[in-house]
Amino acid sequence: MSVSIDMVPPATANPARLVMGPVLFHWTPEILRDFYARIADEADVDVVHVGEVVCAKRMPFFDHDWPDVIERLQRAGKQVVMSTLALVMGDREVALIRDLAQMPDLLIEANDLSAVGILGGRPHMVGPYVNIYNEGTLQYMVERGAVRVAMPWELPQSSIAVLCQARGQAEIEMQVFGRVPLAISARCYSARAHGLHKDGCRFVCGEAADGMDVDTLDGAPFLAVNGLQTLSGTYLELSDEIAGLQDMGVGLFRLSPHRCDMVAIADIYRQLLTGQIAPQQARQRILDVAGDISIANGFLHAVPGADLYRIPSQFQPE
Repeated sequence: MSVSIDMVPPATANPARLVMGPVLFHWTPEILRDFYARIADEADVDVVHVGEVVCAKRMPFFDHDWPDVIERLQRAGKQVVMSTLALVMGDREVALIRDLAQMPDLLIEANDLSAVGILGGRPHMVGPYVNIYNEGTLQYMVERGAVRVAMPWELPQSSIAVLCQARGQAEIEMQVFGRVPLAISARCYSARAHGLHKDGCRFVCGEAADGMDVDTLDGAPFLAVNGLQTLSGTYLELSDEIAGLQDMGVGLFRLSPHRCDMVAIADIYRQLLTGQIAPQQARQRILDVAGDISIANGFLHAVPGADLYRIPSQFQPE
């Protein structure tokens, strides 16, 4: 089924844009309201994602606040995207997506194939949780109405370049900062770690604002757990690669929210995109703001994802 995708122009028609991705963690309503107020009033970003991606049980905590949050963000000139669950497991979740599909003025991000099916025939976005690994899959999504597609985190540069060539008029987005989602399951890892069942989880995932760190049996940092979701222990950081990704055709760059100063993080990436600072300056400033984190970029360079690949300098000392 082909649909009009005139609501979003080709990526080449727009300068690079910054995206504040959905909050993946179970923050309190007070913290979430403050976060979105700051993003609306202070953050130099073009697009802001709202909505629950990880666990449907979290939705009642903030559902009644979304209309006010969306209105404030839109008044501030941000495009708002409503992100949907990455794992749709029941009729209630399907009904929620059907309700969202009736909102014509809001771009919806499909993060599960059930949402792709429901949103087919109207302009929508396909999120990074949907495995788009080749041109045929990308073209199928675009024909069904996808006007923007976020690349899966594990793709190397060679694959991204091919997909950018095959995108047609759809925009291509990539995450450049934050922990990377690696898996999602019907089981709740946070509850299990606390000796609880999923149905009686007591929302213990909220005790780890940026995910619960998981070490190996030898005590080495390994992964992070966020309810149903397994995240990377390292933080993705692609300052060095952004210029090359732009040349390929990536037009939107996503920052995944964490409890560090995301307004400051967004400002650093904006300065990088506008050429005010060099990539290495940006990386150092990001580390200064984010604090005690380990960074990685391995997936993009076709090496283990947790590795930090150092791009060789063009200029070698004599």
